[in-house]
Amino acid sequence: MNKPATDENATSVLACEKLSKTFTEVREPVTVLDAIDLSVAPGARIAVIGASGSGKSTLLHLLGGLDTPSSGSIRIGGQDMTALSNAARGKLRNEKLGFIYQFHHLLPEFTTVENVAMPLLIRRGKPQPALDAARDLLERVGLGQRLDHKPTELSGGERQRAAVARALVTRPACILADEPTGNLDHRTAASVFDMMLELNESLNTSLVMVTHDRQLAQRMDEVWTLAEGRLAPARLEELS
Repeated sequence: MNKPATDENATSVLACEKLSKTFTEVREPVTVLDAIDLSVAPGARIAVIGASGSGKSTLLHLLGGLDTPSSGSIRIGGQDMTALSNAARGKLRNEKLGFIYQFHHLLPEFTTVENVAMPLLIRRGKPQPALDAARDLLERVGLGQRLDHKPTELSGGERQRAAVARALVTRPACILADEPTGNLDHRTAASVFDMMLELNESLNTSLVMVTHDRQLAQRMDEVWTLAEGRLAPARLEELS
């Protein structure tokens, strides 16, 4: 059964109620998500596991306002994202959320510090404070000596560390991470994930992560399984 909606939704940084998504561009309509309820408390660490194609990425895209649900609501900081215009939704997303993907999506023509500063620069604020904030975070993730390097000059682990810094530079209420270490070898993945958890704790930023890696999922506060469009608490045998 889905996690019940409670009064916690009023104080959560991110919450959805009866969230559903049906794709109709195929011969038969396919319901990927079916009336999901989820509430993310400040500083919470939540993992969602499930088989490939179960809808994990779709759920993350809906929570982040990158796609629109077929029904249900999504609230970020108490605001109903589904009721906002595209421009207002984009502004709220930039202010409240950070995104980390399996592939870093760094812009190749910009330096590392410019890439990390980008979420602040697109707010049309002054460049120097944005670059200073990016530099501070890059120092924290161990890339203080790589500020002026282009993405092609970084290792895979360094690129993903830069992507984590970029997601956190706005000090968002919640990070949405889609297989954030899935493209890394085991040792590098563990190092990047350790860093993510440390920053999650020190910055009190909530973390919602979808992953195939059950070992990483076990280190989160809550683990949920997505199957047949529904969320349920993960069983111990699913994490072994």
